[in-house]
Parts: sequence; C-alpha cells; structure tokens
Amino acid sequence: MSGARRTSLAARITGVCLVVAAVAVVVAGLVGSRLVSRTATDVLQQSLSAQANVLASQLDDTGIGNRLGVGKVTEVVRGQGVAVVVRRPGGEQTGDAASVRVAVKGGLGEPVARSAKVTIGAVDFLVEVRPIGTRGAAFALVQPIKTAEGTQRSLIRNVLLALGIGLLVAALAGLVLGRLLARPLRHAASVAGSMRAGRRDLRVPVEGPAEVAEVATSVNELADALQHSEGRQREFLLSVSHELRTPLTAVTGFAEAVADGVAEGEDARRAGQTIHREAQRLERLVSDLLDLARLGADEFRLDLVELDLTALARDCAEVWQLRCARENVELRVHLPDAPVRVTADPRRLRQVIDGLAENALRVTTAGAPMVFALTTDGYARLSVRDGGPGLAAEDYPVAFDRGVLNARYRDRRPVGSGIGLALAHGLVTRMGGSITAGPAPEGGAAFTMSFNLVSP
Repeated sequence: MSGARRTSLAARITGVCLVVAAVAVVVAGLVGSRLVSRTATDVLQQSLSAQANVLASQLDDTGIGNRLGVGKVTEVVRGQGVAVVVRRPGGEQTGDAASVRVAVKGGLGEPVARSAKVTIGAVDFLVEVRPIGTRGAAFALVQPIKTAEGTQRSLIRNVLLALGIGLLVAALAGLVLGRLLARPLRHAASVAGSMRAGRRDLRVPVEGPAEVAEVATSVNELADALQHSEGRQREFLLSVSHELRTPLTAVTGFAEAVADGVAEGEDARRAGQTIHREAQRLERLVSDLLDLARLGADEFRLDLVELDLTALARDCAEVWQLRCARENVELRVHLPDAPVRVTADPRRLRQVIDGLAENALRVTTAGAPMVFALTTDGYARLSVRDGGPGLAAEDYPVAFDRGVLNARYRDRRPVGSGIGLALAHGLVTRMGGSITAGPAPEGGAAFTMSFNLVSP
C-alpha cells in the first residue's frame, strides 16, 4: 500500500549488518567447535601415546609380570584420569572391568603397538597399547575423552560472548553506515520536494558512494532540465501572447470604431474586412496551438496513405504562384517528371508545406526567389527555400523549438506565431519522416522534409 510506513535505509542496513554478524559468528562457532574438538582429541592422543612410549621403554616382560612393575605403571599415570590395563605373560589381565573392555577392543591382545579410539555406549575412549617383551606381556593406557567436552562447553560460551559483541558492533556499524548513506539521499529528497514546490535554484551536492552520487547528479540534471523547459515555456507564452495581442488589438479597435459610428460606409466595410482577416489569423493560431498540444496525445490520428509527392508539391506550387506574384516574389519549382511515391497524410503534409511557404514568403523581399524542390537519393526530399536574410548558424539546430526564432527575430524582421515550425516538425515526425533546417543556395533558409520511398 502506498500509505504504509516504510522502513528507513539506516534501519535496513543495521538489520542486514546484524544478520551478517550473527551468521558469521554462528558459522565460525560451529566450524571452530569441530576443529577444537578434533584438535583436543589429537593432543590427548599424542600425550597418551608419549606416556605409553616412556613406560614401555622402562619395562620388560619380567617387570610387567610382577606387582612392582604394575604399580610403577599405575603410579606414573595416577591423577591424570588414565586407567591402566596390564596383560601378563600368561594372558591374565588386570584392571577395572570397563577399562579392560575398552583395552581389549582397542587391540590389547594383539602383539603390536596400537593407538585407537574406542566408543563404548555413548562414551569415547583413547587407547594406547604397548607390547612388552616376547612372551605376550603388554599394557594399555585408557583415557575417556572428557577434556574435549569441557573445551566444547567453554567454546560455546565464547561463541555466545562473541555473538553478543558482534551483534553490538554490527548494530553500531550499521547505524553509522546507514546514517552516512541516508544523509545525502535525504538531502536529495529535500531538494526534490523543494523542486515540487516550485524552487529551481537548489542543487544536491554530489558526494558519497557512486550510486548515491549518481542519484544526486540525476536530481541536479532534472532541476536543470526543468529550469530550461520552464524558461522555454515562458518564452513561448510571451511569443504567443504577443501574437494574440496584435490581432486582438486590431479587432477591438475596428469593432469600437464601428460600434461608435466613427467608421461608416466604405470605412465600415474596410473595418469589417480587417476584423474578419484578423479573426481568421486568430483562428489559425488557436488551431495550430491545439494541433501542437494534441501531437503528444494518443488520440491524435493521422490518415497515412500512399501518395505521389510530385503531384502534391505541384498542386501547392500552383496555389502559391499567385500569392508570390502579388508580393513580386519569383516562385521557382524544381520537380521530377516521374511520380515519387511516399506514405503520408495528404492533408497534414499539405498543412506543413503551406506553413513553410508562409514563413518563406514572409521574409522574402520583392525580387528575391522562393523555391519548391523535390529530389530523390534513396529518400524523397522536398525542400522549401527562400531568398530572405536566413538565420544565424547557431539558430538552425533550434529552429523547430517552440518560440525560439520568434523571440530572437521579432524585433528585426516579420515573424510568425513561433509555433508553426514546431508543429511542422511534430507532424512530419509522426508521419514517419524527418525535417531539417539549413542555409539555402538562394541566400535564405531551407527547410527539407525527408520520407522513405515506397517501392513500386
């Protein structure tokens, strides 16, 4: 659920550190317990073997056969928890019954020295057997493995102690690490919250681990992008409001003149024509704005069909021939004789061509040319060029951004609403083509649309 309380990063890191510490201590304890138990048993075995070797070197079958010899063996190991089992030359065995059982199982009756580990019931015993002389005499040292059990208990206590200390250290380390990691993230979240409230002047310090620094960089880039986008939007709104204000002023002024009776007769007729012309200009501007807004929406539909781009360009040229003649502008048309088949929306493509021609004619002075040119080089390329003043080199890459050219040139030359080129770019792109801007051979600007050719 979105409203559920989320665990903090510091708490999660602390929890992970605790789990890792606990697992590490437990695993180390289990492995260490087995190793210590085995090592303790080996040490006991080696110690018992050394004692048996010393005793065997001091006895012979004569000594082992009398009480003096047996007493000597018993005296040596007394107080060490070691039982002695003696086999006399005649086969008689002396010692307590349990130790005799262990010794026999460990090989006391065999004529060779042996080291063995024997289990009787649930108790483990270490057995060292040494033969004495050649008449079958021998003795065995038997020691229960009790020391290892004590060592294991001690080890368990130490493991528990280490576990407690490890968990405490892990909790402190996790808490500190979590706070260190969370601090720049909280800062980034705070800046993002301020951005949501409208601030665009805040930036996140790029610090900490690579991942945290990447988050800070992304937030800063987002802030820059928002600041740039909103600046562009403000410029666009200013340009649109400027374009709206001019026809509205004309409509308002002439309407007041007619309403007050100032304009009568022929003046009233001219006022009506001006109002109608400016109203149409407003309608076109609003229509362009709506089309531009719908371009990014799913409901914007195009009727894509296969068409002859040569015929479409020729029809446009016939219409613009008259308008160019009225402005004393020469319209040059360079079209191939053969059809050029592309896939596009005829109505929208005609809208784009008319918009580009309107822009070209607006800046082309009397006597200068305007050109419609269609070429093929693997693509169909339709250009609208003008002999006007053109654009600065740095303005061609941003020519299709909303309102940019309007803001830069409206105080120097006639300009449009600032949305025509952006709309043209959106329409051509949605139709699967591309459009570019660059200098024209005639001295002005050239706007070129490119479409994939349809195979015959």
